[in-house]
Amino acid sequence: MINNVTMSKLSELECWFKKCPGALVAFSGGVDSSLVAYLAKHFLGAKRTLAVISASPSLKLSDLDAGKQFALGINLPLRIIKTRELENPDYFNNPSNRCYYCKHSLYDELQDMVSEFPDWWVLNGTNADDASDYRPGLKAAQEFEVRSPLVDCSVDKNAVRELAESFHLDCWDKPASPCLSSRVPYGEQITFEKLRQIESAEAIIQDAGFPINRVRHYGNYAQVEIPNEAIQLIKEHWELLEQKIIALGFSYVRLDTEGFVSGKLNRSIGAQ
Repeated sequence: MINNVTMSKLSELECWFKKCPGALVAFSGGVDSSLVAYLAKHFLGAKRTLAVISASPSLKLSDLDAGKQFALGINLPLRIIKTRELENPDYFNNPSNRCYYCKHSLYDELQDMVSEFPDWWVLNGTNADDASDYRPGLKAAQEFEVRSPLVDCSVDKNAVRELAESFHLDCWDKPASPCLSSRVPYGEQITFEKLRQIESAEAIIQDAGFPINRVRHYGNYAQVEIPNEAIQLIKEHWELLEQKIIALGFSYVRLDTEGFVSGKLNRSIGAQ
């Protein structure tokens, strides 16, 4: 049941959308952008809402499919575009602000669509908690004047999930799924082959019963992260999982005994 605080946030969001002439929503299939897309359609109607998802190599194919199904399930207008960040050396050379170039590419594509939908606002799913994390993509959003209703209404991740659950959105409890490029250490090149290896390896771990996982790509080897409380259990299946991941082209596989930590590779930035 939605609590009073979250209900007040919903009222704030309703007032926010009353000022919005139309919404082009940068949509990824995650719970944050799914909620924003749903609210845009809910408050503005389908004729004044368009969700836009990029079939980027750094987006899991399973997330792209889930995004399509989400849009179909709620009759959300959806357009699929292709961004070309892997053609940009500022992106594929993987600097610590790689996310900036990815979002810049996406928002540049969305800006081109504004002429088709004059006066509409470009929206994203940034929530009130995101400012506390290292997110260089926020700079690109500022440069393109992308609007963030969840930030403007101080809606944090917990409130996002509560609202999504209250609207019976299937993705309300979906684990966070950052772009696949975030699994490659800064300074190591991003390639299409690496991204597909990562996606396949994470699917292997998920299918074994560990939906929250990350597979970090360290060139010739992969490093698997799962929640600390599941480490003992995965060890019981490790030999088979290791063989399957090696078959993807890795020389060997390591299990990170520290456990899953979101944004772990960002530690190297602070160490510089």
